[in-house]
Amino acid sequence: MNQSSILGNLPLIFRYEDAKELGSHIVNRRSIVLIGIKRVGIGSFLSFFINRKDVIKAYIQDPDDYLFIPVDMHDLIELEVAPFWSLTLKRIVDAVDSSRAREETKKEIRELFLESIQLQNLFFTIDSVRRSIKKIIDEGLMPTLFFIRFDRLKNSLTPEFFANLEGLRDSTHQQLTYVFTSYLPFRRTFPNILTQATLSVLNKNVYLKPAKKEDRDLIFRSYKKRYEIKLSNELEKYFLNLVDGHFQYLHLGLISLHNPHREIITEEDLKKYLLNDEGIKLQSEELWECLNQDEQKALIKIVSEKNIAREEKFKTIYLWNVGFVKSEGKKLKIFSPLFSYYVKERILDKSKDSGAEFSKKELIFFEYLKKNLNEICERERIIENVWSESSELGISDWAIDKLAARVRTKLKMQNNQYELQTVKTRGFKLTEV
Repeated sequence: MNQSSILGNLPLIFRYEDAKELGSHIVNRRSIVLIGIKRVGIGSFLSFFINRKDVIKAYIQDPDDYLFIPVDMHDLIELEVAPFWSLTLKRIVDAVDSSRAREETKKEIRELFLESIQLQNLFFTIDSVRRSIKKIIDEGLMPTLFFIRFDRLKNSLTPEFFANLEGLRDSTHQQLTYVFTSYLPFRRTFPNILTQATLSVLNKNVYLKPAKKEDRDLIFRSYKKRYEIKLSNELEKYFLNLVDGHFQYLHLGLISLHNPHREIITEEDLKKYLLNDEGIKLQSEELWECLNQDEQKALIKIVSEKNIAREEKFKTIYLWNVGFVKSEGKKLKIFSPLFSYYVKERILDKSKDSGAEFSKKELIFFEYLKKNLNEICERERIIENVWSESSELGISDWAIDKLAARVRTKLKMQNNQYELQTVKTRGFKLTEV
């Protein structure tokens, strides 16, 4: 059973309030930025929402009048403007082909895409997107473009790019709607390239917090059988408390517990086992490094049970908006005990490994590179060979780059004969010095 089939079995009440709000924005043709903690499960939520006809029908009036066009930035090999527009046009073709649009319209849009591939002209491709969207609207359909993990493009975009997005929406008289996903608000992701006009059009922020208890339990029950988890009822409850509502923590924990390398009897056994899991450690580090210094300091104060002043909360309101921090009465709490333990380790300065020996994951990565010495190892192939057990989760660029950085550092510490090179937009290559 794959992830899509599991999401397909979730009941309609899954993330009810989030689905209801998203449906409302789409019906009212409001463009939004859907923001959440990294790897919190935005992609899975959108997959549940977009690909289930019963879900669409539950939250949108006359769902047959809407055309959803998902464009996932993970499908981009090169994180540049031209490939972005080509991918967008291809996803429009894919969506229209399975829609109720007339065959004539489907053919015209396909021809626009093929011509854009032949010409390799950015202006023609953008105009083809515009013309395709107009043809969709002329068919009586209301298109919504879902730009998933849009923040991956943060180093490639310009004011002209956002002007083109605005122009597309204006040319459709606001009938085209955008749903962007990002782990940060656009004001932080693109601080120097957004005009005030662009922000007013594109920067309606909607926050997707970690799943509530009932939604988390639905996901767990859906995956439990697949991974053959054999924990007592008490340990299951403790496990769910540890991962909280963070999708990646939950999934990584289930993968780790599928074939545990040692017996787990007590809550302390389970906690130590998960905290020592390399995937979970890396996930915690990724969450930490996506925060700015003020936010990191605020989390350190919270785990140290120190007060957060009003001005500090104002400066770090992102932590509350996305659910890193939640209130229990008058007490502040970090969303997941796993991440809270990681923050405590930061205080004790135990989170950094100063040794030169490879960890299990680093060794797998190094051996794969060595097997393909002097050859470029593409990112997708790295994921398949290093993260085979969890590749369907969508391993982040950060995780790959961080693993490579650690291997590079340790090779130097070992005075190794090999050198790890980065091949921009593609992957890595191991060479002999």
